Amino acid sequence: MFHTLLIANRGEIACRIARTARRMGLRTVAAYSDADRDALHVALCDTAVRIGPPEAARSYLDAAVIVAAARAAGAQAIHPGYGFLSESLALIDACEAAGLIFVGPSREAIRRMGSKIESKRIALEAGVPVVPGYHADDQNPAVLQAAASDIGYPVLIKASAGGGGKGMRVVRSAAEFAAALATVRREAQASFGDDRVLLERYLDEPRHLEVQLLGDRHGHLVNLFERECSIQRNHQKVIEEAPAPHLSLAVREALFAHALTMGRAIGYDSTGTIEFIHDSRSGDTFFLEMNTRLQVEHPVTELTVGIDLVEWQLRVAAGEPLGFGQPELSQRGCAIEVRVCAENPAAGFAPEIGTLIGYREPRGEGVRVDSGVRIGSRVTPYYDSMLAKVIAHADDRPTAARRLATALDDTVLLGVHSNLGFLADLLRHDHFAQVLTTHYIERAFPTGWQPRADDGLAIAAAALHGVLAKQAAAGQKSLGAWQSLGAWRVVGAGSGAGSTQVLLEDVHRRVHEASVSPLGEGWRVRVDDLELNLGATLVGDTLELQRDGLTVRFTVAVEQHATQGERVWLSGPGGTWAWRRLDRWQRAFKGAAGADERGGNRLLAPMPGLVTQVQASVGMTVNAGDTLVQMEAMKMVHTLSAPTPGRVSELRCRVGDAVRGGDVLVIMEAMESEEKQ
Repeated sequence: MFHTLLIANRGEIACRIARTARRMGLRTVAAYSDADRDALHVALCDTAVRIGPPEAARSYLDAAVIVAAARAAGAQAIHPGYGFLSESLALIDACEAAGLIFVGPSREAIRRMGSKIESKRIALEAGVPVVPGYHADDQNPAVLQAAASDIGYPVLIKASAGGGGKGMRVVRSAAEFAAALATVRREAQASFGDDRVLLERYLDEPRHLEVQLLGDRHGHLVNLFERECSIQRNHQKVIEEAPAPHLSLAVREALFAHALTMGRAIGYDSTGTIEFIHDSRSGDTFFLEMNTRLQVEHPVTELTVGIDLVEWQLRVAAGEPLGFGQPELSQRGCAIEVRVCAENPAAGFAPEIGTLIGYREPRGEGVRVDSGVRIGSRVTPYYDSMLAKVIAHADDRPTAARRLATALDDTVLLGVHSNLGFLADLLRHDHFAQVLTTHYIERAFPTGWQPRADDGLAIAAAALHGVLAKQAAAGQKSLGAWQSLGAWRVVGAGSGAGSTQVLLEDVHRRVHEASVSPLGEGWRVRVDDLELNLGATLVGDTLELQRDGLTVRFTVAVEQHATQGERVWLSGPGGTWAWRRLDRWQRAFKGAAGADERGGNRLLAPMPGLVTQVQASVGMTVNAGDTLVQMEAMKMVHTLSAPTPGRVSELRCRVGDAVRGGDVLVIMEAMESEEKQ
């Protein structure tokens, strides 16, 4: 066994690998980009090596830099995790040239399975059924269009070198084919450097099933049973579980047989996954592809089989034989996993960036969390949005689902919006007990998902929190101490004697005016047309509200931004909320300009990203169309221009700022064109 391992990845999988490696007594080396200098995986490893700037192409995707880092740190082996270079022939070649061990399968296995076209040929030669389609080398558009007609619409166009849901389009008629083909080819070339495609019959009621394989370099190969991965969005997995529910013994045994046949056909010698598509209507099962690496969803197999897959990856890479055979393996209970991502499901799953100002993982029987973040972690636009995985294990599927939904409710993640509430609702939906297909989400939420409506308690909590926090800071009960503190303004009897007025702006840029005033031992809170009488206590970051004999708890964190002001985040029953606290002059300005802030006097960030240039300065007069700010988002540079002539009155961004979609970057005073001249 080697003694030092470099982990060529980041986030939760780098942390996951580091924990097992250290348990095995190995010295661990973290590779990190400039964006990850303070990341959790860096702190968990024994040492760390900088590999370049934030852009993945110049750091985590640079095989030569990774190998140089390993040699500099004295590592004998490199674990690539998943994504990035996990299925890279370039990294394997560089490892071999440097005398390093690549923790993964042989070069030939990765090469043969890396092409969906070649992998389907291998399956057909081995007698494993594949989805009827076109898998030939001739990529002439006319040939492909004719093949689509022979297959019959609808057909699925797929990038041969694709993965992660990229480079895929469903085509339902011949008239749509040419445009869809051009789009897939562009995506495939941009994402994978290979614009070849294949065609498949599109199945209307598909299930996505997969089998975990584990082999060694002594000819042993076993299957570690199946997983259900049908709950997907945009062809990307959202929830995974083991074993697959509602699956007959005959189908299950066929899956195992086909997976082992594929593994033996290429002499597979590490962890890997054979993926299948199962037609719920016909009962037919077809080979889809093979992933020659560790899968994101590997924890559900570990929990039901009782094997640490990362440990066996390392042992196999060091030349050890498997210490067990197929007869010694069995499944126990059910495990379900969800992927917690920095995204806003209520806003079309828009990606989120920012700094985690509150984070607490759930606990409980059968609950496991694989995380790559902590309080202070920065979510940047450079990498995948997944922050953590929450997994629950129980004796049966309903119990595992309940445990997992409760664990999601107990997870606190503040500073960015996340999909926690969306995931919990997926698990609690009536459809979850039925046979799953890849259409699950669109059928469960046909008009899109929205968070559960609250009764005003959350915004009342936000208003009350500020009052209680300032009260605690002042060390007194009187409200008068905050009379001149910006958003906290004592007003007259119209809002109640001695009340404090609070202005809160929600994520939709709507401003809510609240007043908080003492009422006996509690408080009266008025928000717009809503009035609530509440008891309240604030201890640390926990705000407890008592209403009608019931106690509701919120976890609260306040984010101070140099240019965007103060934002308060709350996590509680039903979800997570964020409001910006406004000063009085901001309210007056918004009243004149329009509460939605979409007037010509404000320049907003169109999406999350990084500010790369600020060409505006306070006092500058500009014409409509003049460039004010440039930002990088979604791997593209966006130029933001003045919408109207005017004078720059305020800058709320600086070069290097990570901004959210909708953040105000520049405020202008409107001017008439002739006034400027």
